Amino acid sequence: MDLSVIAPPEPYGALIFDCDGTLADTMPTHYQAWLAALRSFGADLAEDHFYKMGGIPTETIIEILNEKFGYGLDVKLTHKEKEQRYMDLAESVVEIQAVADIARAHHGKVPMAVASGGIRTIVLKTLTTVGLLPLFDTLVTADDVVNGKPAPDIFLEAARRMNVAPEMCVVYEDGEPGIEGARRAGMRVIDVRVLWNGLPSPSVPGATR
Repeated sequence: MDLSVIAPPEPYGALIFDCDGTLADTMPTHYQAWLAALRSFGADLAEDHFYKMGGIPTETIIEILNEKFGYGLDVKLTHKEKEQRYMDLAESVVEIQAVADIARAHHGKVPMAVASGGIRTIVLKTLTTVGLLPLFDTLVTADDVVNGKPAPDIFLEAARRMNVAPEMCVVYEDGEPGIEGARRAGMRVIDVRVLWNGLPSPSVPGATR
């Protein structure tokens, strides 16, 4: 695949990658985990609604579902159940090669971070499963910031840890909350959905790799 379509624009001093749907094709697995967890509590989640919330922290999603559909889901308990369901399914996750190849090509040349709205244990599991964890200098997750995407906090923390000015960072993202958060952080953003004709995930029916 021609990687020029997602090559970082010069000049840049660091690269920051989202995890789910950007480095790793996790979204179908996350959806299956959500379905299993929610249905165990008598709730449900439509697939299109799920993809619209890509990048939003798990507990925030549960709060949104409670408000939108009148569910009485216990946030902590539902969060724990969903993440356990994902851990049980995570070995099936694969990398998104085009984006992973960008990271591999820049390893050791510029600082690189992962900035994910997921919790650390889940992100570590995903990156370990797909073999990409050693490429990155730092990992920033929902556990490290007060405000998740679309707030800029997670991206600014990644830049701080790499000692690179925000305006010199290029972010790879696949979700609207993450894209907005990166822009609010003063960073340039590459929307990796261009690889799949603008669809929200390479695994959405009809998408092409």
